Amino acid sequence: MMPKGLNAESPLSRGIQAFLGFCRMEKGLSPNSLDAYSRDLAGFVAFASPLCSGSYPDAEVLITYLNHLYKKDLSSRTIARHLSAVRNLFRFLLSEGLIASDPSEHLTSPKQWSTIPKFLNRDQVDKLVASPDAAKSSGIRDQAMLELLYATGIRVSELIQLRTLNVDRARGLIRVTGKGNKQRIVPVHPEAIRAIEHYLGGARAALLKGKSSPYLFITARGGPMTRQAFWVSIKINGKKAGIFHNLSPHVLRHTFATHLLEGGADLRSVQTMLGHSDLSTTEIYTHVVRSRLRDTLDRHHPRA
Repeated sequence: MMPKGLNAESPLSRGIQAFLGFCRMEKGLSPNSLDAYSRDLAGFVAFASPLCSGSYPDAEVLITYLNHLYKKDLSSRTIARHLSAVRNLFRFLLSEGLIASDPSEHLTSPKQWSTIPKFLNRDQVDKLVASPDAAKSSGIRDQAMLELLYATGIRVSELIQLRTLNVDRARGLIRVTGKGNKQRIVPVHPEAIRAIEHYLGGARAALLKGKSSPYLFITARGGPMTRQAFWVSIKINGKKAGIFHNLSPHVLRHTFATHLLEGGADLRSVQTMLGHSDLSTTEIYTHVVRSRLRDTLDRHHPRA
């Protein structure tokens, strides 16, 4: 997969082509991730090619590129994404022996998460989980999905792809397939298991209408649950619960991690359950907890 409009004969373009092939075949990245890499690296090559005279860019070119991104007034998250694509490219080139050293090694990513991720308090979680209409099969399904999201912190893509055979109700475990087709085992607390069993007790069969499906969660038409359908569902149920501030499935993922750390869970365990490959991604939630502690101190300490 070659980014459009690039000179396939330049060393950098050939290196990108090999890198994208590696990401597709060896790492098993999704089409969306591959498209994002392709777009970001196309922009990098378009900028860097005139500066490196047919060779691979050096550290000075990369610094110039990073400054170029800052001057475009992009968000810190977008700049970090571009830089991540470049770093992963050069790590691949180094591992393949195509370059002698990694020029991106000492580049500093912009500070991300300048705003703390949104999460719900315990009362809001209780209201949200109780909001689906339990008289309808779709409501029983939605309640099970919300319980499972809050119980595990899995991504919405992992939730809708979850298969019935990947749920071990007896031991309270699910097997999740995450990014890069990596599998992990996530524990599920009894309340969520009970919600799943209630859903499997009749609501799922009612939604299937005689059809069969390997997927756990099914739409009203009997097909596998889609990301879009669940987004609509969580918005509707959020309004019923009086939660209007940009509620999304990811908010429940943030809530899961924040509540675990507030309860004393260690960061490595949370990282494993969330499926983060890098601990630094999980560390944002320590900022959330510290912010809550700071607020508590300011409000309650007599000398604050």
